[in-house]
Amino acid sequence: MAEEQGHEHVSDIPAGLGAPAHRALAAAGHRRLEQFTEVSEAEIRRLHGVGPRAVERIRRALAARGRSFADADT
Repeated sequence: MAEEQGHEHVSDIPAGLGAPAHRALAAAGHRRLEQFTEVSEAEIRRLHGVGPRAVERIRRALAARGRSFADADT
């Protein structure tokens, strides 16, 4: 990602996601891990460029913080 000192381009999306997944998530407005607690896993899977491995990495990152996708809380 581009270095933007002094600007708020902070992202805590898990490392190791492919460029297509990063682009798809950014285009959908997902830049912070916390945002995934407000959407379902199915919604994220529907984004072109986001595959099963990306979703699994996000799920693990959420779990490490004691969080989950919105649909996992029900």
